[in-house]
Amino acid sequence: MEQHLVKIKSIAKVTHNVLKIVTEKPQTYYFTPGQATEVSINKNGWQMEKRPFTFTCLPDDDYLELTIKTYPSHKGVTNELQQLQKNDELILHDVFGAIGYKGEGVFIAGGAGVTPFISIFRSLRSKNEVADNKLIFANKTKGDIILEQEFKRLLGNNFINILSDKKANGYGHGYITEEFLKENIADLNKKIYLCGPEPMMEATEKHLSNLGVETKSIIKEEF
Repeated sequence: MEQHLVKIKSIAKVTHNVLKIVTEKPQTYYFTPGQATEVSINKNGWQMEKRPFTFTCLPDDDYLELTIKTYPSHKGVTNELQQLQKNDELILHDVFGAIGYKGEGVFIAGGAGVTPFISIFRSLRSKNEVADNKLIFANKTKGDIILEQEFKRLLGNNFINILSDKKANGYGHGYITEEFLKENIADLNKKIYLCGPEPMMEATEKHLSNLGVETKSIIKEEF
C-alpha cells in the first residue's frame, strides 16, 4: 500500500467544527476532483489510525488541501488533528473515491458530505464550466454551512440551503423531502450527485425514486 509523509503548511478553522489543512504535495501523487485518501497522523499511537478525507484543492495545485469535520467528543483522529500545527506530519495513503463529474446536474449534500463536491465545483470554475449545476446543501444550522460565501459567489441562485435545527430567513427549514426536491429540481432527468450521512442518503434516494429518478442517474458516495 502506498504511503506518503507530508508536512502541514497551514491549518485553520473554516467553521466552528471544520478544519482546512494544507500540506505538501508528493511528486507523482494524483487525484481527480471528488476523490479522497486515508490519512493518519505521524505521532506515536496515531500512525495506524486511518480516516478517509476528501481533497478540496485542484489536482494541478502544488499543495494538497483537506477540509475536515471534527468530532471532539469522540476523542479520535479528528480531535487530534485540532492539536496539530504547521510542520507536523500526516501520512497519506492510496487515493480512492466513486464520485467524479459526469455532466451537468444537481448535487445534494448533507453536512461534511459536501467535501467531494468542493473540488468538483472549483475545477468547473477554473474551466468556466459551472453552467447550470445546482447544489442543495442540508445542515443543522447556518453556522454549520461549509464555504457558504464561496458557493454563493459560484452558484448564485443555484445554491439552495435547508436547515434542520434552526430557522433562518432565506433558508429552507426541516429535512430534504420529496416535495422539497420537486420544488428545487426543475429537470429530474439530469445527473444527481449525492453524498452525506447514510440515513440522509437512504431517505433522499427513496424520495428521488418516488419522483421517477432512475438509480443509474445517481452518482453517490457514503460519507
